[in-house]
Amino acid sequence: MCAWNAADYNQNSANQQRWARELIAKLDLKGNERILDIGCGDGKVTAEIASYVPNGSVLGIDNSESMINFAQSQFPASNFPNLTFQQKDALQLNFDNEFDVIVSFACLHWVSDHLPVLAGIKNSLKSSGRILLQMGGKGNALTIGRVTEKVIYSDKWSKYFDNFSFKTRFFSDDEYKDLLKSTGLKAQRVELIPTEMIHQGKEKVQGWIRTVGSPNYVCRVPEDLQSELITEIVDTYLESYPLDNQGFARVPMIRLEVAATKV
Repeated sequence: MCAWNAADYNQNSANQQRWARELIAKLDLKGNERILDIGCGDGKVTAEIASYVPNGSVLGIDNSESMINFAQSQFPASNFPNLTFQQKDALQLNFDNEFDVIVSFACLHWVSDHLPVLAGIKNSLKSSGRILLQMGGKGNALTIGRVTEKVIYSDKWSKYFDNFSFKTRFFSDDEYKDLLKSTGLKAQRVELIPTEMIHQGKEKVQGWIRTVGSPNYVCRVPEDLQSELITEIVDTYLESYPLDNQGFARVPMIRLEVAATKV
């Protein structure tokens, strides 16, 4: 994967923020918890979580240096004393019985092997600690995925995609229940939830493809051709799935929500 552009992501991640807010409401926080946010990205959701725990604290981690630098600049410790950020890979969690709650929003589908992630989560939780994870689930983004494959493997672009594979992993609910069981975490709720990613106009779809697609596949194309590739993907998608009568593009998605506890 190539580098994320944190500032661009910040301007094109409203859907991820909306989904995270829906889940934050389900946490039922008391206000004094110690919380870990895995894959904190630009930090805006992590900062929102911190506002729910004025007597607690939140640590946001991300393996992207760009994302962490951006989060630290936007949410400095001087203004957010219970919020910190640290560059760290989800596969290398080394905390010990430190957190009451661990969350992750729209991140872990970028990780193919979840066993070490869940083992690290378990070790990082306090006794009876809990997790709430949300990621792409089995069947996620099928329509836009098929269009993307059609474009990148066309004669025009295929030379840039030899030996390419998408870096996302979308689990089913049953697969994830098995993963939780194998790592000693007790599933409370594991659910696939159909939803939509909603973008106001073609430009916002392009922004989403650019920010999410760039670290995965767009960066394989020379920089001076990347906008052309993105435009072709979006135009091809909108030919089959046009904007609705209010000017919104709708992309079907499947979210996997996971609630579990340490036993």
